[in-house]
Amino acid sequence: MFFAGLWAIFEKSNYKGWMSIVPLYNFYIWLKIIKKPLWWFIFILTPFINIFMILLMVVETLNCFGKRGLGAQTLAVLFPFFYLPWLGFFSNVKYQDPDKQKPVQKSVAREWLEAIIFAVIAATVIRTFFIEAYTIPSSSMEKTLLIGDFLFVSKVTYGPRVPMTPLSFPFAHHTLPLTQNTKSYLEWISLPYYRFPGIRSIKNNDVVVFNYPDGDTLSTKFQSNASYYALIKEYGRERVWHDKNNFGDIIARPVDKRENFVKRCVAIPGDTLEIIDRVVYINGKPAPNPGILQFKYHVTTNGTRINPKIIEKLDITDEIYTFNLGEYIMTLTENSVKELKKLPNVLEVTPIIDRKGEADPRIFPFDIANFKWNVDNYGPLWIPKAGTTIPINMSNISLYQRIIDVYEDNDLKIKGDKIFINGKESNTYTFKMDYYWLMGDNRHNSADSRYWGFVPIDHVVGNAVFVWLSLDKNKNLFNGKIRWNKTFRVVH
Repeated sequence: MFFAGLWAIFEKSNYKGWMSIVPLYNFYIWLKIIKKPLWWFIFILTPFINIFMILLMVVETLNCFGKRGLGAQTLAVLFPFFYLPWLGFFSNVKYQDPDKQKPVQKSVAREWLEAIIFAVIAATVIRTFFIEAYTIPSSSMEKTLLIGDFLFVSKVTYGPRVPMTPLSFPFAHHTLPLTQNTKSYLEWISLPYYRFPGIRSIKNNDVVVFNYPDGDTLSTKFQSNASYYALIKEYGRERVWHDKNNFGDIIARPVDKRENFVKRCVAIPGDTLEIIDRVVYINGKPAPNPGILQFKYHVTTNGTRINPKIIEKLDITDEIYTFNLGEYIMTLTENSVKELKKLPNVLEVTPIIDRKGEADPRIFPFDIANFKWNVDNYGPLWIPKAGTTIPINMSNISLYQRIIDVYEDNDLKIKGDKIFINGKESNTYTFKMDYYWLMGDNRHNSADSRYWGFVPIDHVVGNAVFVWLSLDKNKNLFNGKIRWNKTFRVVH
C-alpha cells in the first residue's frame, strides 16, 4: 500500500508512476520531488536510520501537497501505509513545487510541539533498532547483575526485531503510566516476526534480554511474578479464572509486550544440555562460567551468630534463613564460601543439592513419569534447531508440545497414544525456529528455563552489554546509594 500510494504521488508530481517501484531509483526521484539534496541518499541507505529518513520524507511530501497541519503530518507519520495511498488516490490536492511555496509562519507552541514529536520519534527509532535502557528488578543474575543496575541492551548485536505491535504509547512497555492494568498498545495492526541481520548470532554464555515465554497469559494480580500455568497447576483453572480478589483478571499479551527478563544463554540450538550436581554440561563437557555463580548453602556455627558486618563485607545480599541456634541457609558465591569457612565460629558450610532422580513437579517439562529432573540434576536435553527433524512420541512429546502448539502455531492434539498435528497423525516434527536455554547466575533463586522451558528466537530482545548506573535500594543518596564500583562496567 505504501508504494501504491507513492505511484499516485509520483504521477501527481509529473513523474511516471512506475518509477515508484524501482528499488533505489524511486528514492532518487522522491528526493527530487521534495527538492532535498542527494546526500540524503546516504542516510536512506543506512540501516535503521533509513526508517527515520523515510518518515521525514513523508512529512516533506505532505508539505508539497499543502498538508502542513500538525494533525495531518502526525497521522502520516503514524500511518504512512494508509495516509500516502489516500493522499495519492483519493484526495484532490495538487502538487506544489517546494521552491515556489511561501514560508509557513509557525507559532512558538507549534515549534515546541514539533520539536517534542521529533524527539519522541528519534528516541523511539533508537530504542527500537539500536540500544535501549533497562533496569534489573530481581536477584536472579546476582552477582553478575545486581538489583538496581541500569543497563544498556544492544539491539544490533543479534539484529533489531521489527515491532509486532507497532501501535503503542511511547516509552511504555505494556501498561500505560499511572495505571494498574491499562494496555499501552493497540492490536489493530499486528506484524509477523522479522529480525534484521545482526552483527552475530547468540553465543553460549551471552547475557540476553528476552520476552518472558510463559507471559502470553497472566494474572493481573501476580503479573509475571508467578507463571499463569504454575498457578493453574497449583490452584486449578476454575479458581484462577473466577477468584478475582486473589488473581485479578486473566489477560493475554503479544510476544513483544510480554515482560522483559534477563538471563545467561547456557545452551544454543543444537546443543545438548545436562546438569549434574549443579554443574552444567554442554555436549558432554563442563560449561565455562564467565559470570559469578551463586548457590544455596547450609551454614552451621558453634551456636553464635555471624556478625552482620561480615555478611555485608562478603556482599551476601539474598535473604538469609535462620533456624535452630547457629544454623543458616545462605545464598553464596564460591568466594563467600571460602571466607565463611575461615571464621572461627563457623563449623561447616555444606552445599544444598537436590539429588539425582528426585523429581520436582515444578520443573519443565512437568512430566515426572518420564523426566525425574530437578534444578540441580537436569537432562540430558537437546535444544531445538530450525530445520531439524526429530521423532516425537508419547515419551518425549511433553518436551516439545508447547513449541509445536504455541510458539510455532500448529494445532496439536493427543488422542490416546497418538499425536496429531494439524489433523494428521505424526511421529516426526521439523522445527521452524531456533530455541535457546537461559538460566540465571543466581542458580537457586532464578525462575528460568528449568521452570518454563525453551526461549524462541522471536522472543529475543537483545544483548545486555553495559551497566551505566548501579543503585542500592537499601541506602539513601548520602549513604552509598550509588554503587560507584559497580557503575560503568561491561556485562560479562
